[in-house]
Order: sequence, then structure tokens, then C-alpha cells
Amino acid sequence: MPGFCVSGKTLHLPAARDIGGPVGGRPRALLGGLLLGLGILLSACEQPGDGSQPIAAGPAGPSGAASSTNVAIFAGGCFWCTEADFDKVPGVISTTSGYIGGTVPNPTYKQVSAGKTGHIEAVQVRFDPAKTSFIKLLAAFWPTIDPLTPNRQFCDSGSQYRSAIFYYNEDQKRQGEASKAELQSSGRFSQPIVTDILPATEFYPAEDYHQDYYKKNPIRYSYYRSNCGRDARLAEVWGLSKK
Repeated sequence: MPGFCVSGKTLHLPAARDIGGPVGGRPRALLGGLLLGLGILLSACEQPGDGSQPIAAGPAGPSGAASSTNVAIFAGGCFWCTEADFDKVPGVISTTSGYIGGTVPNPTYKQVSAGKTGHIEAVQVRFDPAKTSFIKLLAAFWPTIDPLTPNRQFCDSGSQYRSAIFYYNEDQKRQGEASKAELQSSGRFSQPIVTDILPATEFYPAEDYHQDYYKKNPIRYSYYRSNCGRDARLAEVWGLSKK
């Protein structure tokens, strides 16, 4: 499978069979847009790497307490996209891209993307409980992911890109499990939902250049998201119109 580097990411352009057949003529669109995006792809590889190290951080909410119900963590593949999706949700105060669930302290993007540390790309969401809730965040999260494919989200494959919901307390665990069970029993999918429900461990913010990537680099972000097949696959899985 051919791959291109996009801001440190290897962008693999999946075959149509990887997402259940052609969606909206995407293979043709990929070929048509290749020359147009070549300059973007080449320049996007020149992002800072070793000079921007993540800083270890626990699941700090407004009070800094790990049990704060004002904090949630979701993994939906590339954190650029998950961050952009949650920033649109009413009641969300802030989002932070980062890494969670691994065994290596202070992991770098290079280490995590190589799949050597056990971490997952994820987004820490701080929210105002007076305006939204963990249950509402769960409802907003599901339609932004492919919950049926293990160890992969769209064009990014590997356990570091698997989908997951992390919980800081028993309420979040119960609500996450109930939400998953309800979706599974709804009859929408004939396949099992593979999204994990996991306890939150130490969360490490990603390098600065990953934060708000969709705002800082809108053209590169749009090109990546489109050619990764994210919205095409979401339309296929959820029956939604492509964004």
C-alpha cells in the first residue's frame, strides 16, 4: 500500500476493499487530486519533531483531580480529527491531543506512531457539566468513529489508532459500557462493536505542533482527512452525508 508523509504521519491510501468498496468515487478522486496535493504532502513532512517534546501530565480537570467529572478522554484514530470533532460540541471547554495507555513515560509521536510503546492516540476533553455531560459526549463521539474495525481507524492502522473510551470513575465506566451495549443492541450493526472501554491512565499531551492542527494547518488537515477516507467511511458506516 503506497504511503506519503503528512506532518510526520505516513498517509496510506487504502484500497477500496479496505473500506468495503468504493465510496463516492474516492479512488478516482485520489488519483485526480494527487498532483494537486503533492506540494502539500512534501511540505507537510517538514514539521518539527525532536524539538517539540510532550510533557507528562495526569488527567487534570479544573481542580487537578483525576476523578474530576469535567474531564473525559476519547480515542478515535488520528487525534487531529478527533480534536476537531469535539471542538464543535457545545459545552466543550478545551481539547488536548495526546497519548494514553502505554508503558513508556514521556512518549514522542515518533515512538507512538511506530506502535512500540502501547500508547493510543487520544484526545482529552474538558467540558462544562452545566452545559453538557459525559453521556452527551458519548453520543457525540460514536458517529465520528468506525466502531467496527479493530486496530484501525480509516487509513491509519495499528493498535495505536484503535478506538476507545476511557473512564476516570465508576460513573463514566458504567455510562460508557451502557452506551456501547445500547448501540450494539440497537440493530444498526450486524458486526460486533470493537471500541474498548478502558480505565484512564496517565495522559501525555502530544507535541505542540499537533495541538489545534486543523486550525493551524487547515489545507493540510483537509487534504489529510479527505484522502484518509474518514468522512467517506463514516457515511458508509452511519448512513450520514459526507462532510
